[in-house]
Amino acid sequence: MAFDPARVDTWIFDLDYTLYPVAARVFEQIDQRMGLFIEELLGCDHAEARRIQKMYFHDHGTTLAGLMHYHAIDPHEFLGFVHDIDMAALDEAPRLEEKLLALPGRRLIFTNGDAPYAGKVLDKLGIAHCFDGMWDIHAMEYRPKPEPSAYAGMIAALGVEPERAVFVEDSARNLSPAKALGMQTVWLDLGTDWGDRAKDDAAIDLVIDDIGQWLDACLAELAVTGRVG
Repeated sequence: MAFDPARVDTWIFDLDYTLYPVAARVFEQIDQRMGLFIEELLGCDHAEARRIQKMYFHDHGTTLAGLMHYHAIDPHEFLGFVHDIDMAALDEAPRLEEKLLALPGRRLIFTNGDAPYAGKVLDKLGIAHCFDGMWDIHAMEYRPKPEPSAYAGMIAALGVEPERAVFVEDSARNLSPAKALGMQTVWLDLGTDWGDRAKDDAAIDLVIDDIGQWLDACLAELAVTGRVG
């Protein structure tokens, strides 16, 4: 399958490790705080908390979903705790800003995080103004990607035409529901140990390893068609 940017009028992006590099290690801090939250909640040691955390993540899409299912925790309390991190490693991304703003059509964020956290990340990167909307874990009613309801809800609420949309994501398993709905899909393969989990090659139109280079290629192809200057 081939990706065709000329068909796109809605550009949908995951947030973590899609719009900033793995080297920033932001999610490592969140990961550690998830473990600490579970230790305090269940009174268990670090190793057991880690086992539970990853089991919930793999079985339920997010650690939060598992904690809500088995322990009825308050999602706002959990998200506030785990997102209380240092974002000093994130730098402004003026080149990414320029490329995003040059894309024709709308640009949306689709994240299993929450809007307050996503807003802080986007502000730190200097690209918050590049996006026209966001669908976060609260909007998903805590049924995260790759739950089909998360995608259906976004499409209905934000007026997305799937056949005119592309979804860009570093976690391959999250692309399958988007493809099933008719979206084009781009997998950002960063070589992480989670990125190719449950990967379905038939659900991926294009594999990239650098979002900036991909955006350059899209803009160059769109310039040929006259959609961008």
